[in-house]
Amino acid sequence: MKIAFVGKGGSGKTTLASLFTAYLAGAGKPVLAIDADINQHLAVALGASEEEAIAWPTLGDNMGLIKDYLRGDNPRIADAAAMIKTTPPGRGSRLVRPFEDNPIFQACFREFGGVRLGVTGQFDEDDLGVACYHSKIGAAELLLNHLIDDTGEYVVMDMTAGADAFASGLFTRFDVTFLVCEPTVRSVGVYRQYADYARDFGVRLVIVGNKVTEDEDVEFLRDEVGDALLGWMENSRHVRAAERGRARPIGELEARNLQTLGSMLATVDAEQRDWARYQRQGIEFHLRNARAWGNGRAGDDLSAQVDSEFVLGPALDPALAGQDA
Repeated sequence: MKIAFVGKGGSGKTTLASLFTAYLAGAGKPVLAIDADINQHLAVALGASEEEAIAWPTLGDNMGLIKDYLRGDNPRIADAAAMIKTTPPGRGSRLVRPFEDNPIFQACFREFGGVRLGVTGQFDEDDLGVACYHSKIGAAELLLNHLIDDTGEYVVMDMTAGADAFASGLFTRFDVTFLVCEPTVRSVGVYRQYADYARDFGVRLVIVGNKVTEDEDVEFLRDEVGDALLGWMENSRHVRAAERGRARPIGELEARNLQTLGSMLATVDAEQRDWARYQRQGIEFHLRNARAWGNGRAGDDLSAQVDSEFVLGPALDPALAGQDA
């Protein structure tokens, strides 16, 4: 299952993404996590030191490798330079599985605390005035478009804050999107904006309250978001300790908060992916991007990259997609 975490900046989105990721790993479940937020804090939230986080390899710095590997021998893609972030897989493309060994995972991911973790990369001084952060998370979008996760495998992504997640088709790549919502008018406003944008795309949007201190906070959230509220996280000594650099085992999290993480996992496990729709949405956003800017940049019609007879799915024979046996 692919799971996204979104919400207003400062709502605790990264904290909750890290807790859920640690909860999965603590239960012995295979989990691949990607930090796609402009503020790259997921590694530290999982317990890495600042020095370790700074030294982490990035997806953004390896875009050339990612494109070249995923392209495989797909005849619809002349070369890696012709690929854009939304280029869909087709016959001849290389597909990847979350826990296999391949050049992308060797270059861009590291194992930490039972989690395979990748980061898109910091927005640094060289990018100021000349690039947008979505040029970095494009590497993650391309990877997810070619990623086959199977039953019992979990892919967790910490997304950019607010409505920035809608600047690409990445928001359609997930089976469940957890929106972290504080009991405030501003945070609820982000939920309503997200819900409006997501409504036409079948996005499974689930609200998890955060920074709840009293019953009145829960009542406010229930009044504002109704049945979309799955549960909530209360103020946590466990989280405060982690923020001071003293990470504790996930089993030491407060019982009420562990219960919420359990409800989140049950919600994820109850979902079933429609692979055909997943592929259709990927193609739809590729065609949108091609018309808007991709064709002009490539000097070619990128709609020709679409292989209408190809459908991504776990039963696909890797040999049919150009993946090394």
